[in-house]
Amino acid sequence: MSDVIAHVIVRGKVQGVGYRAFVEDEAALRSLEGWVRNLRDGSVEAVFAGPSEEVEMVIEACRKGPWSAQVTGVERREGTREELAQRQPTEKFSVLSTV
Repeated sequence: MSDVIAHVIVRGKVQGVGYRAFVEDEAALRSLEGWVRNLRDGSVEAVFAGPSEEVEMVIEACRKGPWSAQVTGVERREGTREELAQRQPTEKFSVLSTV
């Protein structure tokens, strides 16, 4: 199983509903590296790195979100090492500030 980096944008009712904490927990459960943050347009952006099967599982969890979220779409593309490096240097997975 090879490691991958995935970048996702999640749209819908995903801010103000505990979505970032949900993503952080799901990533920790799978020992993934990366980060999550809110975007000013109301969506959530995340980068996940780790074994491809675990990354696929966390992206599938993102499609559902916490019970209070209403996900209407998840856009996924290959992520980069530069994107992954945006996380806090001392953390495996970070919750970043809104951009």
